[in-house]
Amino acid sequence: MKNQRTIQREVSHSGIGVHTGNRARLVFKPAPPNHGVKFVRTDTDEPVVIDALIENVSDVVRGTTISSDGVKIHTVEHVLAALMGFGIDNLVIELDANEPPVGDGSSRPFVAMLEEAGIEEQRVPKRWFAPTRPIHYSEDGVTLVVLPSDALKISATICYERPGLDSQYCSLPITEETFVKEIAPSRTFCFYHEVEHLMRNGLIKGGSLDNAVVIKDEAILSKEGLRFPNEFVRHKILDLMGDLFLLGRPLRAHVVAIKSGHVSHIKLTRLLRERVKMTESMGPAAPGVVHPETGEVFDIARIMRVLPHRYPFLLVDRIVELEGSERIVGIKNVTINEPFFTGHFPEHPVMPGVLIVEAMAQVGAILLLSMSGNDGKIAYFASVDKCRFRKPVMPGDQLRLEAKALAVRAKIAKFKTEAYVGDERVAEAELMCSLTEL
Repeated sequence: MKNQRTIQREVSHSGIGVHTGNRARLVFKPAPPNHGVKFVRTDTDEPVVIDALIENVSDVVRGTTISSDGVKIHTVEHVLAALMGFGIDNLVIELDANEPPVGDGSSRPFVAMLEEAGIEEQRVPKRWFAPTRPIHYSEDGVTLVVLPSDALKISATICYERPGLDSQYCSLPITEETFVKEIAPSRTFCFYHEVEHLMRNGLIKGGSLDNAVVIKDEAILSKEGLRFPNEFVRHKILDLMGDLFLLGRPLRAHVVAIKSGHVSHIKLTRLLRERVKMTESMGPAAPGVVHPETGEVFDIARIMRVLPHRYPFLLVDRIVELEGSERIVGIKNVTINEPFFTGHFPEHPVMPGVLIVEAMAQVGAILLLSMSGNDGKIAYFASVDKCRFRKPVMPGDQLRLEAKALAVRAKIAKFKTEAYVGDERVAEAELMCSLTEL
């Protein structure tokens, strides 16, 4: 799925909103390339357009609300999850009330709309957001991590520690097929003791056992029982997809969510949106160097094929120079979201020196593993000599990591390595790696 997508024809669906109880008619209409997804409230004096973007989120109480000029649309996540599942980039969504129809509490009604409308491939490439390094959010027992990946995948864990709902886990690649079969049918849920509180606060006016699953002690209250043994965590993935859609870009990453909800989803999406804007303001990133033998670009995907390291220990974002078997230069971007800053001088964050050495060693290992005959092998860190740290490395710094081969034999190599921030050398060491078969 390389190009942008819209739908072939207009399609509509009617029903009541789960929280407002208002009757609503939802209409999907095709849109041109680079249009994005826009909601249009047609029941106001003048139509009000609200872009499906994180900047327009105004509330996350029991659902995600977007607004513009005081005009709101509640509970948009189930609609947007379906759009992400089908890879829709451009769409006009007309709505004649302040909340989409809830249907059965899942994304099935919106899947049916998209299948009825048909998907149209547009002749314009998608504008992916594919992070090249991990992005981490953690607060109040909630953890969300976005990892580099060749395709979208979501892994989620929930743990409410209440009768009737033990811990649940689900991990799935997100494709149109898996979304339709494995995620879209999962329904919204709540605990029985929450119902009175929600009603007292003017919510779930349209809620019933037709559009939600209620957990009472160890009993499951539902018109049809559970659709999956772990339906609740699957619905959490559905909600997360809807909230991530507000990034405004299709996402290519592995998202790991532990005990998350709309509040943390929106905070993560805001963080990702900042990265998108930062990338756009910096202009196109310098491309990775091309491997002289294979012709592959030495970007993060290639690095991950060469090195066995993964988050949080993959410390090289890109290779920018490669001179045969003699010299290599890599880049490591350092941000405050690095997990080690949580405990390493949190009031004065400094990158641990041992991790700078590890980053230099990984660049040297890439050089060694890129040599002819070493494909599929693994490099172990063997020794450190003449190591010096000259200047602290702080969040916001970009490490330029250089390794020169001093001696290379059949199963061992020695490198002179240096790390720079700008023109200043911040660390240096002579490192040795040994090769072995996987």
